[in-house]
Amino acid sequence: MGARTAGRGTGEIRNTRQRRAVAEALDGLEDFISTQDLHALLRRRGESVSLATTYRVLQSMSELGELDVLRSDDGEAIYRRCAAEHHHHHLVCRRCGATVELEAPAVEEWAGRTAAAHGFTRVEHTVEISGLCAACGARDDA
Repeated sequence: MGARTAGRGTGEIRNTRQRRAVAEALDGLEDFISTQDLHALLRRRGESVSLATTYRVLQSMSELGELDVLRSDDGEAIYRRCAAEHHHHHLVCRRCGATVELEAPAVEEWAGRTAAAHGFTRVEHTVEISGLCAACGARDDA
């Protein structure tokens, strides 16, 4: 991600100190995180980024395709910087947030066929699979 510093109204994103702090924090995480939890992490690191700015930066990064966004069980948006730079899906632990990136060619084919059968074009989709990871499942069995 290079530094872009165009003026307002040009559609370019300014690479501010706050944006860099958010990006660096996300780069150090493997699992999805809520805005509030990310803001708390930034504060613990000594970063002076307001909660409102954290929301704005995450929204901007999401719109630019720099982050994946899922909804937690309570409907809250959670964010993650993914290793895959192409379309993919996630398997997410409901308890601890552990995440596995999934390639799902059968899902892609099904989505295309289903959309075409109904006359839809330019189709997008999101598939989230949630459950308990092996570690969390083992704690329930103990």
